[in-house]
Amino acid sequence: MMAVVSAAAICFSCQKPAEEPEPEPEDLVDLVLKVPVTQDWIYSGRPTFTIHAENPNRVAVQTEAMVRVSTDKGKQVVLFNKEVEVPASGSLDVEMTVPQDLEPGFYKAACFMANRSARIFGFGVNPGQVVSAPDKQADFDTFWDQGKAQLAALDMNAHLTEIPGKSSAQCKVYLVEIQSVPDGPEGDPVTVRGYYLEPQDGKAHPVIMHFYGYDTIGNFVSCPGANNGNYAEFYLSHRGQYINRAPANKRGDGLPMDFENTYGDWFAFQFGDKDGYYYRGAFLDCVQAVRFMATRPTSNMNLLFGEGASQGGALSYAAAALSDYPFTAIAPCVAFLGDFPDYFKIVSWPAGTAETAWKKYTTTHPDLTEADMYKFLSYFDTKNLATLITHTAVIACSGLQDGTCPPHTNTAPFNNLPVSDKVMYYYPELTHQIPGNWPARYMAFFKERMK
Repeated sequence: MMAVVSAAAICFSCQKPAEEPEPEPEDLVDLVLKVPVTQDWIYSGRPTFTIHAENPNRVAVQTEAMVRVSTDKGKQVVLFNKEVEVPASGSLDVEMTVPQDLEPGFYKAACFMANRSARIFGFGVNPGQVVSAPDKQADFDTFWDQGKAQLAALDMNAHLTEIPGKSSAQCKVYLVEIQSVPDGPEGDPVTVRGYYLEPQDGKAHPVIMHFYGYDTIGNFVSCPGANNGNYAEFYLSHRGQYINRAPANKRGDGLPMDFENTYGDWFAFQFGDKDGYYYRGAFLDCVQAVRFMATRPTSNMNLLFGEGASQGGALSYAAAALSDYPFTAIAPCVAFLGDFPDYFKIVSWPAGTAETAWKKYTTTHPDLTEADMYKFLSYFDTKNLATLITHTAVIACSGLQDGTCPPHTNTAPFNNLPVSDKVMYYYPELTHQIPGNWPARYMAFFKERMK
């Protein structure tokens, strides 16, 4: 017989309570990561970077922060990490200090947390101590003296055409055409052009030379309007670029003449032949443009200034180095053509163009080596031209994230200047671009030296 137990006799307190189910693990959302700029990313000691992490999760996140530092040529210098805990629904600033001293130079930092990239950026350490030793050939000075003598033997044959739509009562604007050196020791002179702004008060004014960056075929060429009559200004289009390659419908001057580039790729033109190379002629075009300004009664050649960005920065250095008239001050911005042996190891252009052009040149000069290519380029390297600038104040700038004219190639000529009146501005987040405050900054620098 089955025993029957009364429900009232059951002891519920003696029973095990039912176990609660384990909570489901929370699906974690990625941390939000930032690396702010500190010390303008220019350091005098061991750099410290801050990785800012925001945790949107309701639980703390334990993870790893890591930084990899490499040279600007891509060689890893150090890799270091730190275990961190980012609080639930909170944030954390993780300071990552490089654990060893770094040589003066420019580097790349790659910051990570939780196996994700926080930021990759360029920075500098003691850039004023970076050494880019000149590699001038024995005949460097003679080479440029001969070029200037060839230029002096030419009739400049300046021709001015007023642009009425751009002129004013205070300042007339002209298209100027002048003769410059041939593309080699012999040949016909090359016509180069520029826009000239001439004050109309009959007085001599400070002269400002403007030099252009590397051109792009097909781009529209703007024509400057009249200024307020305080400066005599010249916007030079050196051979084959800007005005000299633009048809009338691609220029803003309203004049009917059509012009065409005959050089092809300017950097590659007669590459390997120093006497016929593109930049021999282009640099001497700058000298001729300054000589033109010296013929104008409204030019005070004791107050001579020059500015330009990228290629224009290189031309600013070249003009100050080679001009018959000392420049009071120049403002090269994100300058091109600096320290070729290192330049070609840091970025791909113009290294790739140079490699192709050199291979072509050595088909007829098979005994030449890569070392010979750098000897050729040394005649046009701004780090060498800078050594000739002895009485000119210089204000320069560079973007630390510039992948076209990287900061090392800007620092090379600047550090080789044998002058004390100089200042370099490094813009931490800028790539290959002109800083928004740059025109105001360099004009303030110029005006201080007009007093």
